[in-house]
Formats: sequence, C-alpha cells, structure tokens
Amino acid sequence: MLEKLFKLRENNTTVKTEVLAGITTFMTMAYILAVNPSILSAAGMDHGAVFTATVLASFLGTACMALFANYPFALAPGMGLNAYFAYTVVLGMGYPWQAALAAVFVEGIIFIALSMLNVREAIFNSIPLNLKKAVSVGIGLFIAFIGLQNAKIVVGGATLVQLFSLDAVPGSSMTDAGITVILAILGVLITSILVIKNVKGNILWGILITWLLGIVCQFAGLYVPNPELGFYGLLPDFSSGLSIPSIAPIFMKLDFTSIPIAEFVVIIFAFLFVDLFDTLGTLIGVASKADMLDKDGKLPRIKGALLADSVATTAGAVLGTSTTTTFVESASGVSEGGRTGLTSMTTAVLFLLSLLLSPIFLAIPSFATAPALIVVGFYMVNQVGSIDFTDFAEGIPAFICIAAMPFFYSISDGISMGVISYVVLNVVSGQAKKKNISPVMYVLAGMFLVKYILL
Repeated sequence: MLEKLFKLRENNTTVKTEVLAGITTFMTMAYILAVNPSILSAAGMDHGAVFTATVLASFLGTACMALFANYPFALAPGMGLNAYFAYTVVLGMGYPWQAALAAVFVEGIIFIALSMLNVREAIFNSIPLNLKKAVSVGIGLFIAFIGLQNAKIVVGGATLVQLFSLDAVPGSSMTDAGITVILAILGVLITSILVIKNVKGNILWGILITWLLGIVCQFAGLYVPNPELGFYGLLPDFSSGLSIPSIAPIFMKLDFTSIPIAEFVVIIFAFLFVDLFDTLGTLIGVASKADMLDKDGKLPRIKGALLADSVATTAGAVLGTSTTTTFVESASGVSEGGRTGLTSMTTAVLFLLSLLLSPIFLAIPSFATAPALIVVGFYMVNQVGSIDFTDFAEGIPAFICIAAMPFFYSISDGISMGVISYVVLNVVSGQAKKKNISPVMYVLAGMFLVKYILL
C-alpha cells in the first residue's frame, strides 16, 4: 500500500529511511508548537486553543503535502507571518484578532484560486530577485527584534530601545526579570552552539535546555514566579491529565466587518506577498537540495504542493491560527534521505500525537522561546549576502525594505516601502526600461501609494 501510494522504489528510498526522515523533520520544527501560541497569545488569543489550532493546521497541511504532491515537505503556521498577524495587524493597527483571521482566510481562498490557475508562479516571477531576498532578510531582523523584546533583553527607554536594566522594568528584580534575561542570553548561546555543531532539532533542544535551566533556577530559589509582571511557574500542569486544550475560544471566529475594505485589501496582500515568496522560495530551495528539480530548474508537481499550502492556510484560519506555510526545516528530513510523501506523512502523524503533550508545550516560557526567534531570524538574514548592493537602483530599495520592517515594526510597511522605492528610483533614474520592470510592480507601487495617501 505504501509503495503504491508514495512510489518508494521509483524514488530510490525505503520505509525505514522515510520514517526516520519524517521524525527528523518533526524534531527540527516542533519548536513552532511552543513559539506560535506565545506569539498569537500576545494578540489576545487563548494560549491553549492556539496550541491545538497549531497542531491541527500543521497536521492537515503536512498530510495534504504528502497526498497532493508526494513531497517530503512539512507545513506549519509560518514564522514572520504569525509576527505580522500579532504585532502589526492586531497590536500595531489595533484591529481584533478575529479580523486578522478573516484576512488569513481570504488570503487562503485567493491562493487556492491562484494555485489552480498557475498564477502564483507568474506573480513570483514579476518581483525583482533582490527585493524577494530583502523581504526575507527584513522579516529575519523583525523576528529577532521580537525575540529580544520577549526575553526583555531589549526594553523601551530614553533612546526608544535599550539594553535591559532593572530600572527600565518597574517592579522587577533579579529573581524574576533579571534571571530570565540571563537565561535567555544563555539560551541564545546554547542554541547557537547546537546550530554550529549541526545537532538535529537544534532549535527545539535549545528551547528545552533553556526551559530546564529555568526550572532548576526555580527549585534553587533563583527564579521566583511573579504573575503580576507576567512571570509564571515553569512546571507543566498535569492536574487535568493528558487533556487536549479546547479550540472553542478561537474556532470559526472570523470577523469580516472590523477592518475598512481598503485596509483589509492591503493586509490581505501583505499576507499574500510574504506567504507567496516564503512558500515558493522554500519549495525551490529544499527541492534543489534533494535534486528534485527538472533540467529547466522547475519543480514537477508544484501545483499540488502549492495547493496543499493554500488549503492549509484556509483551514488554519478557520481553526484559529495565522498563515500555514511550507517550512524550510523540511531540509533536515531531506538531508536524512526523505524523498516522498511518506516522510511528510510521518511528520504529520507526529504533530497529531503532540496534542497529548500540551501541558509540556504550554508551560514553556517566553524567555525559552525567545532564543528560537533570534536564531530563526539569523537563518532568514543569511540571504543578505546574495543581494546585489553594487547596483544602487537595486540595493537602495532592498536596504529600505530591510530597514523598514524592524524600524517601523511592520512587515507590510517594509514591503510597501521596498516596492515603492524600487519603482520610483528606477523610473526617475531612467533604468526602468533596462530592468524591464513588470506591470505588476507598477500596480503594486500605485496601490501602496494610494494606501499611504488615504491613511
């Protein structure tokens, strides 16, 4: 049955190899089960319900990838997209999380249509390569900045932001905020060492080790919970057994009426833009690593892979989580020999089983997940070396896009500034014809300009 479904012999692989590859992929991306609830709960969503939604969306998306495309790629709520959801749309723009879920749902529906009509590849090809890479780099800096804030390594101050001090966090002491900052810094160092040593599941292990160090500090009296400042006990609560947190507080809570239509369109486009390049970039990058691209550099069955991503995003919004996308951590399973959908199906099953471990994942504190955000930011920033800064008409818009995301605290503003500056600088400098700028870019630049004028 497995041979018929996943064509193992045709792909020169075995059941054992595929299962081990699937376990490896799960280990490298299971950190999302702790990080995603932490980020979305900042937007006012129920922490436990988001955990359940994250598990179900990851299971559904990864299983769809296995069945629709027979590829060893895994899906989960995407880093960067969850940050945009919580920190830009909800906390920055002031819209309710229910409205943000509605935008994600509409994005998913649009993606399903674009995937069926093969439009996603066409849109992807219309955006300049340097700007695509700049978006990834900017999101990396934005995520790292959020990690530094969540750990309170960086706090507000007279210079807008500054390094942590007890004076900067009123009411704090070395037994709550102080020790957690030290633990977060240790967590970054520990995770970095695991990355350098190429340890499988390095980010997840970094989270768990940092958390365990916190538990040791709690037992030793070095860490004292202070719920008033948001510092809680670190031990998992198994008082209710292995119960699964209810998804009811966020399930089917879509709100299509709270955001003005013009702003709603811009938010949807920002989700579309980031998800589009994140998914296609990951698919091509991981497929290239597995030697799955054809002689023209294209990925066979990409339509099924994109459809899996689209369906997972739509279903994830209904379940109550931000955009679900293909994870670059899938490369870890590919490195272990994963070549078919059996790898992703194994990962999907492990996601589903993790529902029984909710007390563990929900007890992990923000100072333990913050190092994961910082290291994921590093992974995304490494694209900066391939951006062509020698062509100023390319490099300046890329720089503006990168800088705007963390400085404006908004992924969408970074994308907007990048697109507008790219079109304006190339048109005014007379290089638009030479660059053969796509009509799509002019439309996007015009739309973003209208957005800022109207706002």
